[in-house]
Amino acid sequence: MHVYYYRRNTIKCKQRVVYFYTQIRKEYKHMWLADRWKDYEVIDCSCGEKLERWSKYILLRPDPQVIWDTPKTNKNWKKLNGHYHRSKKGGGEWEFFDLPQEWTINYSLPINKELTFHLKPFSFKHTGLFPEQATNWDWFSKKIYDAKKSGRDVKVLNLFAYTGGATLAAAGAAVTHVDASKGMVTWAKENAVSSGLGDAPIRWLVDDCVKFVEREIRRGNHYDAIIMDPPSYGRGPKGEIWKIEESVYPLVQLCAKLLTDKPLFFLINSYTTGLQPAVLTYMISTALKKFDGKVTASEIGLPVSSNGLVLPCGASGRFESIC
Repeated sequence: MHVYYYRRNTIKCKQRVVYFYTQIRKEYKHMWLADRWKDYEVIDCSCGEKLERWSKYILLRPDPQVIWDTPKTNKNWKKLNGHYHRSKKGGGEWEFFDLPQEWTINYSLPINKELTFHLKPFSFKHTGLFPEQATNWDWFSKKIYDAKKSGRDVKVLNLFAYTGGATLAAAGAAVTHVDASKGMVTWAKENAVSSGLGDAPIRWLVDDCVKFVEREIRRGNHYDAIIMDPPSYGRGPKGEIWKIEESVYPLVQLCAKLLTDKPLFFLINSYTTGLQPAVLTYMISTALKKFDGKVTASEIGLPVSSNGLVLPCGASGRFESIC
């Protein structure tokens, strides 16, 4: 019924379409949106694909959330610089149209710090950045900034840290960056240098995240905040197998032992369908029940600039201390 209403009013009354979209956006008021980007946008999405602008380059990539078939009227559908084609047999390949091998985009945190990220298309549609995570960067960078301003030294552990988006956003603290891929850690270091954080107190580690946490517990080390963005499935540097449904809650329980007596925050992100906000809330509340604080969870999303709708991009759960 909503699709019919949208199509009918697109033809008969543009003002009513704007009103309709405004009403829909209000329904997303409880979703955490990454809506402060200047160098990135989701322009449109249809038929299993999302049309994006990364700086001045237009990419078309698959997205399993996009199950609708809406008219592709935006002119950028025909002005692609890169298109990732999914294969019915699994995987896929890039097709390029005047796209450089590497380029950069910038993001300004609300604490007046600008981050720079190197992008380069590689396997399975990726570019080296998940822009929806900016909604989490905004949240915890402000918490770190306020804690430092009050005189508190902050230590942050970033697990499954990928190319370092969260690491750089947390760089007002002393950060330990852990990822099983040497290539991703090298990429993260390049992003740090380009962001003016080459000399920041960041410890870069190529390691299996679970084994690292276990060793840190034995060493008696503690952190004021922990960030994790675990994959649905993965392997460690020595072939260790990670399956999120089996492994994530035991890891959260282990991480609780690494937190200081008064932790600043704990953040977990998930792109796995089964780990919805209610599940994240229950998991964090159970594992971190001894700490004074509040737990919230929500879907995260990216605004679609051509129509005012929002593209869902997974879910995040947050614990924050009560001052």
